[in-house]
Amino acid sequence: MNTASASDTSQNRPPAHSPNMRLLGIYLNDHLAGATAGVLRSTHLARTTRGSALGQAIGPIAAEIAQDRSTLLGIMQDLDIPVRRYKVCAGWAGEKLARLKSNGRLIQRSPLSTLLELEALRIGVEGKAAGWQSLRRLSALDQRLDPAQLDQLLDRARHQQNVLEEWRIRSVTQALG
Repeated sequence: MNTASASDTSQNRPPAHSPNMRLLGIYLNDHLAGATAGVLRSTHLARTTRGSALGQAIGPIAAEIAQDRSTLLGIMQDLDIPVRRYKVCAGWAGEKLARLKSNGRLIQRSPLSTLLELEALRIGVEGKAAGWQSLRRLSALDQRLDPAQLDQLLDRARHQQNVLEEWRIRSVTQALG
């Protein structure tokens, strides 16, 4: 005889509108690949501009981007989503390959390099913010997602966007005259 009540069995079922974990896993691993490239790109830019006003502005942004990647890994762990190493490797390789393109100079760093790196970071942070917004929306369906944490991550991404855009605009004049 089944002694479980209807309310007991409904508590064991996922909500009717729970996230599709297979697709969410693909989505978050794609964001992890982008985050991997973003960490490499931002630390490279911070290193190559060290000692300048841009370097002082980008250094903290690069540290935050690395923290955001670690936070994404933590969220994936909380959701029991495995890391797909091949996607992380693809993000790493893509960022390294992007450095090989010519920016008008063979030996010295070109001002165009800085402008393009700032634009790439700006686009990357915009994508990251979209990912945080998506997870924020899903936090209503999955209690493992912390809405307050996601709100903080969104605020930090907006700050990063503002700093990167300010320096991107400054770099236009330096790079293109």
